Amino acid sequence: MAKRSQTTELGCIACEELSQVGAGKEGWLVDDPNLLCALDTHALALANRSLILVLGWSDSDGHRIKIVPDLSPIEAEHITAIEWLVFDEIRVVVAGTSCGYLLIYSLGGHLIHKQLIYPGRILKIRVRGTKRDLTQDASSEEVCVVMPGVVARYDGSDIQSSQRYYCAVTIGEDAVISAFRLSEDKSRSLVGAILSKVVPATFSTIASFSKLIWRSEQTSPRKSDVKPQPFARASPLTCLKDHPRKGEKLTLSPSGTLAAITDSLGRILLLDTQALVVVRLWKGYRDACCLFMEMLVNRDTTAPSSSYYEPVKSDYCLCLAIHAPRKGIIEIWQMRTGPRLRIIQCVKGAKILQPTYRFGSSMTSPYVPLEVFLLNGDSGQISVLNRTLN
Repeated sequence: MAKRSQTTELGCIACEELSQVGAGKEGWLVDDPNLLCALDTHALALANRSLILVLGWSDSDGHRIKIVPDLSPIEAEHITAIEWLVFDEIRVVVAGTSCGYLLIYSLGGHLIHKQLIYPGRILKIRVRGTKRDLTQDASSEEVCVVMPGVVARYDGSDIQSSQRYYCAVTIGEDAVISAFRLSEDKSRSLVGAILSKVVPATFSTIASFSKLIWRSEQTSPRKSDVKPQPFARASPLTCLKDHPRKGEKLTLSPSGTLAAITDSLGRILLLDTQALVVVRLWKGYRDACCLFMEMLVNRDTTAPSSSYYEPVKSDYCLCLAIHAPRKGIIEIWQMRTGPRLRIIQCVKGAKILQPTYRFGSSMTSPYVPLEVFLLNGDSGQISVLNRTLN
């Protein structure tokens, strides 16, 4: 019997426009620190310091869009972060700049909104959420804009509680891991400062944000208030300092209870974000990248059945995909302390990606498990890691 493939090819982004972001050179996808990637279910956004390319990779959505943001040459402003925002059928591309601006573009390449978050370099735009179901008694949706020493959080939760607290886990050079307590108290919390001061005339929640995008698609962008906005201070909880080791990349599990952190010494730490305890450690993974995914581990999908069965959330097991480029492999480990389930060979110059969270999707729609995609920088081929063990 022939061995089944561990990935499924989905589409290709190969085109002439890719040369504008460095394609054609060996290692172009992974060696350029200024090249940014963000994946949607049918398109890929690539950005360098001054240009954004949106490339459709599925057969039904093969569009190509080039966006050249209006950046300040005086301040040497450049693109430092990129992400998708998806509201049901509305999709927009969000770019962060070195001067602290969020730039929101439609799929037609038009600037919808420009917002000053805080004077400084935007490091990361994170989008995440959980849906209410049998295992979750509440839904939670958020967009976080991460800057040096600043976290701006836009809340989309359907439960507004003055007693809720959040834990912000950060990584960097000063400490491998740091944790801070953020209160929902509007009078003194970081969240309250964001909601009441940073965006008083634009948006403060995901719901109002989506309405803003809907209204603004055919209108000119609003001018931002360039006045620096005050932020509240977060309360430090704990930190791990181990000079010269520094934290490099962080990824959260869907529920936010686990974080996988890579450091400069080739280690991967699995952190329980509620207990703030490292529960697992891997060594020998320099330059690694991690993403959480869900797999059908203990289900026999090859057994004959008289009726079709659609897997539900409880059928899936949380796993961690570790891309080790120096080894040329992707490993999949079962969480929290389970075995290594799979080793996948991958070419040099490949990159693992994950589609952004979709806001407002129906609770009655079939459960969509967390998947990991593989982009081959040489061929432009996009594949998905198969979620069933063979």
